[in-house]
Amino acid sequence: MPESTQAGTQVSVRVRGLCKSFGSHVALKDVSCTLPRGCITGIVGPDAAGKTTFLRLLAGLLRPDRGEIDIFGKSPEELVASEPNRLGYMPQKFGLYEDLTVLANLRLHARLRGLEKERGEEIFAKLLSFTGLAPFVERLAGRLSGGMKQKLGIACALLGQPDLLLLDEPGVGVDPLSRKELWTMVAELAGQGMTILWSTAYLDEAERCPHILILDEGQILYEGEPGAFCARTSGRIYLLPQREGGRQGFLSFFEREGVEDVVVQGSSLRLVLAQDAPDSLRSEVRARGEAVSPRLEDSYMSVLGGINRTPSPYATGLCREEGDTPAIEAEHLTRMYGTFTAAGDISFTVRQGEIFGLLGPNGAGKSTTFRMLCGLTRPTSGTCRVAGINMLSSTSRARGQIGYMAQKFSLYPDIPVWANIRIFGNLYGLSKNELEQKGRELSMALGLDGHLSDITGTLSLGLKQRLALLCATLHDPAVLFLDEPTSGVDVRTRRDFWKHILAMTGRGTSVLVTTHLMDEAEYCDTIALIYQGTMISLGSPDELKKACKRLTGKADPTLEEAFIAQIELHNARHNLEGREK
Repeated sequence: MPESTQAGTQVSVRVRGLCKSFGSHVALKDVSCTLPRGCITGIVGPDAAGKTTFLRLLAGLLRPDRGEIDIFGKSPEELVASEPNRLGYMPQKFGLYEDLTVLANLRLHARLRGLEKERGEEIFAKLLSFTGLAPFVERLAGRLSGGMKQKLGIACALLGQPDLLLLDEPGVGVDPLSRKELWTMVAELAGQGMTILWSTAYLDEAERCPHILILDEGQILYEGEPGAFCARTSGRIYLLPQREGGRQGFLSFFEREGVEDVVVQGSSLRLVLAQDAPDSLRSEVRARGEAVSPRLEDSYMSVLGGINRTPSPYATGLCREEGDTPAIEAEHLTRMYGTFTAAGDISFTVRQGEIFGLLGPNGAGKSTTFRMLCGLTRPTSGTCRVAGINMLSSTSRARGQIGYMAQKFSLYPDIPVWANIRIFGNLYGLSKNELEQKGRELSMALGLDGHLSDITGTLSLGLKQRLALLCATLHDPAVLFLDEPTSGVDVRTRRDFWKHILAMTGRGTSVLVTTHLMDEAEYCDTIALIYQGTMISLGSPDELKKACKRLTGKADPTLEEAFIAQIELHNARHNLEGREK
C-alpha cells in the first residue's frame, strides 16, 4: 500500500484504483496516489513500468478500464471539455514542427489552444523570456539543441497557463547544464503554485522532487518523500577505494552474493549490501571502505531486487594482444560549416582497453568530433586514426575494426529481431556458421532469445538497446563507439549495459562514448569536455572533481558539478577577454 501525503497538504490530483490494460498486457494495476498542490512530484520506474500510460490517462488521452481520476474536482475528460487550459502536457515526442521557427511553433500551438492573438503575443513574450529562448525566435525548431527543444516543448505546454503540468521525461538526451536550467524553470513554476508531475528514468532527477511515486510493473511501490525512501538502505552503503581504479573490482562484486548494487564512482566502488549479506562480506567491506549516506538510487535498486548477477558473455574469449599502437588518435581535428566552426583543433589519444568519454552540452561539438572519428564526417583539417588505420584514406579497411552503436540505435524497425542480427552480421563479413553461433550465443546471454521473431519496432527501449549492442559487437571489434547508448533507459538496464562494456575492456577492447549521464561518465578512464567547438578540459573523473574543488571550494563535488564548473570558468574567461578587447 503506498504511503500517503502528509496530513493537511492540499491535493490537486487524487487517483483511486486505476487499472489499464492493452490486450493481455496490464499497464497499470490498482494504482492509487495523490499529487500535492504547488509541488513537483517525480514518477520514476523501469522501462514499461507504466509511467507514460499514467500521464496519458491524467491528460485525458486514454480512458481507464477501472478506477477514478480526480483533477481539481473533475475527471480528465470533464476538465479537458470545460477548462482545457488548466492542464498542460509535454509528451516524450512533443510535437514540435521542425521546419517552423520557434515563434511559429508557439503561434501554432496557441491557435490550437484557442488563445486570442493579442493575448497570445503577451504570453509569448513572457514564455520566451522565462525559457531563455528570446534570442532564438527566428531559428527553426529542427536547428535547436536538445535542451532548447525541451524548453520550447515546455513553453508550448505552458501556453494555456495551466494549473497542472505533466512532463514525460523532459530530461532525456539533455546535458547537465540544460537539465539544471530546466529544473530551475520548473521549480519556479511550482513556487508560483503550479502542480507538476515529472516522469523520469533518472534517479538524480527524482531525488530533487519533494514528493515521488515509484512505479514498477504497473504498480505503485512507494509514495512519499525521497528522504524516507532513502533511509531504507541506511547502514548498508559503502565506498571502497580501489588501488588501480574502480573498474578493476567491479565485475567481481557484480557477481557476489549479498551485493544488491555496485557502481563505479571515480577511483572507488559504491556498494549496496543486502540486509541478509554474509558476515564475511560485511567484514571485508567494513575493513576496506567506509559507510556513506544512502541515495535514492541505492534504495531504488534494493527495492527492485538488485542487479542481474548473470555473467557477461563478453567476459569470455581471447584477450587482445597488447601493442604500442593507440586505439584512437585525433590530431588537430577541425570541422567547418561555412564560417561556423563545429569542432576546432581537437587532439587526444585513446589507449588499448581504455574507456574515453566525450562530454559537453547539446550543440557543443562532441557529436561532430565523434562522427569524424567514426569516419561518418570528413574533417576540414586534421587527421584521425583508429587501430592504426588512417580514417581519411582507408575508411573501409578500418570499419572491420569498429563497432558503432548510434544514439537512435540504427536498427530496422519493421523487420524481426533476428533479421536485424543477420543484416549486421552480413555487413561485418561473418560466415553463415559464425553468424548463427555468435548471434544465438549473444541473444541468449542478453535476454533476447525469446524475442527473435518479434518486430523490432515493438520492443521496449531496454530491449532495443540490448539488440543494438549485440549488432555492434557481433564481429568482436577492437574499438567500440557508443553515442548516447543509454539515453532514456532505466537504471537497472544501464547497470547491465556497463557490466558488458567493462567485460569487453577487460579483454582489451577500447571504447569511445558520448553521454549526458554523469554516473556513466564515472566509468571512463579519461574525459574530454567539449564546449563551443573546442576541448576545454581533459582528465580522469577524479581529476576533474579535484579541479572543481579548487574552483568552487566544495568539499566533495560531483562530476556534474565539475562539468558545470568547467563551463562556467570557460565562460568567465571568454567574457573577460571580450571586455579587455
